[in-house]
Amino acid sequence: MLKKILSISGKSGLFRLVNRGKNMLIVENIATGRRQPAYSTDKVVSLGDISIYTIGDDAAVRAYFKTVLPDYDEDRVYTTDIRKLLSWYNQLIAAGIKDFKDEEIAQDQAAEVAEAADEAATVKK
Repeated sequence: MLKKILSISGKSGLFRLVNRGKNMLIVENIATGRRQPAYSTDKVVSLGDISIYTIGDDAAVRAYFKTVLPDYDEDRVYTTDIRKLLSWYNQLIAAGIKDFKDEEIAQDQAAEVAEAADEAATVKK
């Protein structure tokens, strides 16, 4: 599920991937439901690809984040990063996206593998 939730640089809010077109993605704002294109020139990042630097295994504005993720690397994670992460979380909850199940994570990983295999096959042709 997180692979289909996107952040697009220069556009506020989070977006759900609806479809792929030639040199663009069709995305839907999760707050408004408005659909729009995201072009190949836009910086698009999937929430599934975002991580927080940590100083241990699995690693929270600073004191709060420390209670949520006590082992995050305080030197490499800025307060602005934490605020953006919390804002995204609140947007996901407001849109009714709150169940992040292991099955969905496994499906996202399987889709990544299949996509990589398709890309490799395309390059070989």
